[in-house]
Amino acid sequence: MISEWEGLQKPDPAIFLRALAKLGVPAEDALFVGDHPENDVRASRAVGMKAVWKRNEQFETVAEADAVIDDLGELIHIVWHDHVHPLFPYR
Repeated sequence: MISEWEGLQKPDPAIFLRALAKLGVPAEDALFVGDHPENDVRASRAVGMKAVWKRNEQFETVAEADAVIDDLGELIHIVWHDHVHPLFPYR
């Protein structure tokens, strides 16, 4: 989703809720990846999503993030290889 097209901007929770509704995914089963501590990590967690912070040199470590990555390629390990990963326990 593109926030401008939706008429919403992060950290407005409505943009996250709209994306979840369009995907048909409950928040607790969703993972949001972003590089901004407030607009991405805190905002997505506020609606019940898990949040991965892609490290950004402008900010210090984000304590609220469920995981921290330096490269998007690291997501494969988080969501696929670790089927018992604490972010998404095996169901």
